[in-house]
Amino acid sequence: MSKHLIGLTIIDAPYSALNNAGTEASQATENIVTVKKLQKGRDTYPYVSGQAWRNWWRTTLEHEFDEWNSSPIEREKKIAFTAADPVSYDDDDVFGYMRAQSDTQDGKKVNLTVTRLSPLKCSPLISIAPQTPTNDFGVMARQEGNPVPYEHQFYSCVLQGIFSLDLSAVGAFSDVNRTGYKNISSSYVETIQNAGGTQEDEKAPWVLPKEIRVRRCQQTLEALPILSGGAKLTSHLTDVTPKLIILSVLDGGNHPFMNLMVEENGEGKLSINALREVIRDYGDRFCDSIYIGRRSGFMDELDEDLCKLDNDIDLSCEIVYDSPNRVIAELSQRLETHIGDAS
Repeated sequence: MSKHLIGLTIIDAPYSALNNAGTEASQATENIVTVKKLQKGRDTYPYVSGQAWRNWWRTTLEHEFDEWNSSPIEREKKIAFTAADPVSYDDDDVFGYMRAQSDTQDGKKVNLTVTRLSPLKCSPLISIAPQTPTNDFGVMARQEGNPVPYEHQFYSCVLQGIFSLDLSAVGAFSDVNRTGYKNISSSYVETIQNAGGTQEDEKAPWVLPKEIRVRRCQQTLEALPILSGGAKLTSHLTDVTPKLIILSVLDGGNHPFMNLMVEENGEGKLSINALREVIRDYGDRFCDSIYIGRRSGFMDELDEDLCKLDNDIDLSCEIVYDSPNRVIAELSQRLETHIGDAS
């Protein structure tokens, strides 16, 4: 099985409207901007879509890392797509693509569509505890005449999300003529070869040099402490970097960190017992330490338990407990050991 960098990310959103659902009719104002939210029974949970989170991630990589090359967006009628060039553009490799196209050869229409499943996968960011958004009333009153009223929603909650990066898939491309597996066309193979890519055998994927794959994986992880984005930042400025993060490298594609956060008395909490259980149950599948980063001032009540966890000799995995930035930097430096050389 392939190795996956997995993570649980917790974002504090104390007065936020990070992802909006658009306008909604209101008898009072006739226009209200609502936040995205879902219902579980009678309870309301604000959330940020996975697409929005990925967009913050992609934009941060583009703006903060000089070596990171983002693919241009092309439009054809009502369709938009990237260049589908994962050698030249890092985000085509890490975030995936689909480019539907065809050509006529010998009088016949030939399907030249290429697709790439994103090695980076993530969930939506969802409030741990139920929270009903607040309607905030405002007016546009800088013009002459009557002011224009409007409303928008915001919330105060703690958002959780999980992500996974397939380390073996970054920088590896298949040309198998099968839906979902045809990442590149036959004519693109020369581009990979010119970039130093190699192929173990005819059925194996083409693989870019290790230094390129390592850099892309490291920068994808290193973007988290400087992540920025979200709606309504002019009036609800929210820091969307992780305030609590749990990371490791796992042999396999499942995600045992999914259910570590629980609701207690209307607040989100980290279940230390659930974390212990996961470490014990999956101890033989973790390929690295368990990295736990917590920002001081956020969930300070966890500090004692996490320090004890760090020194628990009954756990088969080493626990690294520090600030989010430091554990991310430490794991980033170790990613090279989990990414093999191209054959």
